[in-house]
Amino acid sequence: MSEKTGLDIFKLWMSLAAFVIIVAGFKSASSVIVPLLLAIFIATISAPGMFFLQQKGFPKIIAFLIVLLIVLLVLSGFGIILSSSLDSFLSSISGYKEKLTVFVLHVRDFFSNFGIDFLQKEDLEKFFDPTGVLNFAGAFLKSFSVILSKSFLIFLTVTFILFETSSLKTKIYLLLKKDSDKENPFELFSQKLNKYLIIKTLTSLTTGLLIALGLKLIGLDFALMLGLIAFLLNYIPSIGSVIAAIPAIIVALVGLDGSSVYYVIGLYLLVNIAIGNIIEPRFMGKGLGLSVLVVFLSLIFWGWVFGYLGMFLAVPLSMTIKIALESHPSTSQIAMLLSSIDDKKYSR
Repeated sequence: MSEKTGLDIFKLWMSLAAFVIIVAGFKSASSVIVPLLLAIFIATISAPGMFFLQQKGFPKIIAFLIVLLIVLLVLSGFGIILSSSLDSFLSSISGYKEKLTVFVLHVRDFFSNFGIDFLQKEDLEKFFDPTGVLNFAGAFLKSFSVILSKSFLIFLTVTFILFETSSLKTKIYLLLKKDSDKENPFELFSQKLNKYLIIKTLTSLTTGLLIALGLKLIGLDFALMLGLIAFLLNYIPSIGSVIAAIPAIIVALVGLDGSSVYYVIGLYLLVNIAIGNIIEPRFMGKGLGLSVLVVFLSLIFWGWVFGYLGMFLAVPLSMTIKIALESHPSTSQIAMLLSSIDDKKYSR
């Protein structure tokens, strides 16, 4: 018994050491790995569309070219939005800071009339940066623009992955298919991962489009840019939609009248409640959820490893790990620890 326990401890330390080495390698090679991960992410979302077209009778090469054209148009659209709005957005942050400082001082003076003194002007200048969220949003989008500068490499990688998808799937299936009566773990893993990524991408795209359209109708500056932020941050459950709303509220606060801020808040609440709490859970199911703690820790961890883009990839990467763990009986209990569960269902 003692030897078995010692062996388990040895394996644990070896696993931890291997994990540290792998993470260190990822961090040092992030400039190469991040474009590759984005290419795999795009190819994983696009592959089911190619299979769908083939099932509808399209030749493989035609289905491949159609999906590839859609990928090219989407990447070009991202590039156009970023190139046309990002520089203006970043240059406007200093102006927003001045307006927000004046606004906060007005709020301070208002409360001072009732004998409530909570902030001095010098404290505001030293410790309070009301445009910190805007700076974060700008840096977050700027990191995407840097990656999109490697769009040719990403597009080329996506092209080869899509072209090899069907044969690669068959090879892995045959490799893991030891018993025809048992379900292939890779098949289970790929089905769950594709389901998650497709549903999450469609709901995120819908969220971004509705936010951009609503902000445009309200008359807010940088509506397309803020819609893009809503699309990207919607991949982060629970807290992503909150973070995405803050830049829009700040822009509305200093760029429009006071009543427009309520419209902006109402728009984000309506869209995120409808999609995040009603539509998405209906199609995705509770089995594909991550606990809020895991989401938060994954943001910190992957953000530290890969920077701002790691925060975007954090939840898809964590979901991939979770789905891979639950696809094999020996690791399904670890996957359960990462999942979100309904406490009321198991409470007595």
